[in-house]
Parts: sequence; structure tokens; C-alpha cells
Amino acid sequence: MLVGLCSVKGSPGVTTTALALAARWPAGDPVLIEADPSGGDLAARFRLSASPGLVSLAAASRRDPHRGLVHEHSQMLPGGLPVVVGPVAADQARAALGVLAARGAQAVRSAAQGPATAVLVDAGRLDASSPALPVVRGADALLVLARPRAEELSHVATLLGAVPTWTRMPGLVLVGSGYGKAEVERELQVPVMATLPDDPRGADVLCGRSSGRGPDRSVLGRAAERLARAVTHQARRGEASSGRNGQSALTSQPQLTVASSGQPTGDGVVPP
Repeated sequence: MLVGLCSVKGSPGVTTTALALAARWPAGDPVLIEADPSGGDLAARFRLSASPGLVSLAAASRRDPHRGLVHEHSQMLPGGLPVVVGPVAADQARAALGVLAARGAQAVRSAAQGPATAVLVDAGRLDASSPALPVVRGADALLVLARPRAEELSHVATLLGAVPTWTRMPGLVLVGSGYGKAEVERELQVPVMATLPDDPRGADVLCGRSSGRGPDRSVLGRAAERLARAVTHQARRGEASSGRNGQSALTSQPQLTVASSGQPTGDGVVPP
């Protein structure tokens, strides 16, 4: 299963959410690819080597984009999660993604095709011109993260028509407090799938900045597990429905799904 995570505006915590989702994935052996065009954080955050990583994966994909390539260019985090780290420099990240888009996207998709395999891709801020888009285009799910605030949701609204053409199962994840679930549903005309609350302590532990409750016990970890199970469940339903209808979910124009988080604190209406 190929799952992309991205944002449209601001910093809602895409990398942290990707780590939490991968750490609590319900089955199989997930691997996380850091494909943020603005540069990666995981190598510095966990004191990992820059190679193997996204740059070496892109270079190797020119020669032989086989199914095991992604795992060959991954490193293990302290908890045992394999990650393909992105380079810190944005120019290096964009160059690597350009190569990966041309030759390596098939290797990423092949790695995600196993029955017990999940490849999660942190695509950073995503739009139609992003070099990360070819890597996540056609993903089984693409989760768009945003904080439930007017300035972020207004940018999300501009992509509501485009995102369903990039993936068979688009989903909007609202991170933290702000406008309430009902307000977002009413203004954006989309249903709510799950919740993902703010949890600074859980995020710090997950990102290696402090010790404490692991993702299996933290608020963030438990919420990420619920989201992961919801994503896998809906993906299976989508595959079954596509088989019955004889068409793919991409051609059936799926509706954007929203996952909300935090307790509603705003009383205003989200602007269109």
C-alpha cells in the first residue's frame, strides 16, 4: 500500500504524523520515505548518515528500479522503523526527486505492492508543480494535513478539485484545535473520518527529542493507530468496490475525506 502525506500551507507536522502513522501501522513492515522538496529533517533529528537515503535511491533507480530498492536505501530508526532520509539541502532534495520521478517512481510503487507492505511518503508541501507529486500520484491514499484555521483551510479549499485526481483515496487531516468538525464539514462539504489531536509530549518522544511514553501509549500514537486502521479499511473497501464496478477509484471521482483532531475552540465559520 502506498500512502502519501503532505500539507498545503503552514507547518501542521507532516513528518511527525508520518512517523506516528508508520510506527502504529496495523500490519506488515512499513517504510517511510522522506520526500520533502524543502529538505529533510530525519537525518539530523536522529543523527543518521545522509547516505543511504533519497539521493542514493534516486541514483540507483537510474540503473535498476527493482522492488527491493527502497529498502536497500533505508536506515533504521532507534525503534526499528526503516526510513529513507531526505537530504537537508532543498536543492539536493529537489534534484533527487526529479530523478526519482523520472525513473524511481516505479520502484516506490513496486515496494508498496506486497500484501503486507506499506510505503509512506512524506511529500512536504504539495501542489501541482511539486517535484514530489509524481512519487505520490496514484497512491492508494493521500492525506493532506492542515490546522483548522482560516488561513490554512482557505488554501486547502483551492486543492479540493485537484487532489482526488492524484490518488484513489484523498483525505484531509486536521491537526490541533481551531474550527470545529461540523464547521469544516459544512464549509468544505466533506465528511469527517477520524481524529488526530495535538500531543507535544508524544511528538517529542516520537522525534527523539525526549524520553517518555512510546507511540503505543501516547495520545498521538493511539490516534495515529486509529487513523492507520481507518485508512487501510477504506482502501480495502475501495479496492472491493472498484472490482465490483469494473473501474478504478481514480475514474470514479472519490470525495475528499476529512480527519479532524483536537477539541473545537473556534465559534466562527470557516471562510470558503
